[in-house]
Amino acid sequence: MTAIEHLKAAQPSELIDEDGERVALKLLPPLSAGQIDALQQQAGLPLPEELRSLLAFCSGLEGCLDVIDFTGQSLAFAQEEVFPHGLPLAADGFGNFWVLDLTSQTTQVAPVFFASHDAPVILFQSPDLASFVAEVLRMFTPPYESLVNDVHDDRIFQVWRKNPGVVRQAEAAASADPVLRAFALGLPEHFQIVDLRRAGPGMGFSWGRHGPRTEIRRHGWERIFAYGKPPRTGLLARIFGR
Repeated sequence: MTAIEHLKAAQPSELIDEDGERVALKLLPPLSAGQIDALQQQAGLPLPEELRSLLAFCSGLEGCLDVIDFTGQSLAFAQEEVFPHGLPLAADGFGNFWVLDLTSQTTQVAPVFFASHDAPVILFQSPDLASFVAEVLRMFTPPYESLVNDVHDDRIFQVWRKNPGVVRQAEAAASADPVLRAFALGLPEHFQIVDLRRAGPGMGFSWGRHGPRTEIRRHGWERIFAYGKPPRTGLLARIFGR
């Protein structure tokens, strides 16, 4: 089913949250073709056809999460080292966002990531908008088993505590995967790498593993990321030669 089909199916039904309260789902007005073209110009890349179709049906939702704005215009999010052309789609009201990862290859669909600041992690949420919308609606449908809730409430702490899937630079530099190897060979030895090209919901990496000055790299449009501890500077670095 498409995102539009999920929304049409939900409109006549009664949505109830886990506290038993009725949820009034409201679709925000659609965009005109000219407005969609203007948004694409601002994005700097072609918008996925899935998003263009959805924007012609509705520009966002009220009643789900804190904000769902498929245009991204009302959401102040920027993390260009991770998402050079990221389009924020939704926010939880606590400084965390769901972001559509636009690249030169996402002409049909684009994946959705969850960007958290506490803990400071980036997680894969959904492979496309249709899956994201479906999981949002499941938050208000018994038995309330939604991957949006799962990623938002649980997976961020699992990734932060366990740091799964991390590969050291030296190991990646010897990989049989030519894309991973090329990325690793261009990185300093202190970097660690996480390959999210085939990620499932909840997989991700700790973009703030070494504090606010953590160095973050992305391998072009590939969903392969690296982070490293910033080098020591100042008097101590000169004394210890590091």
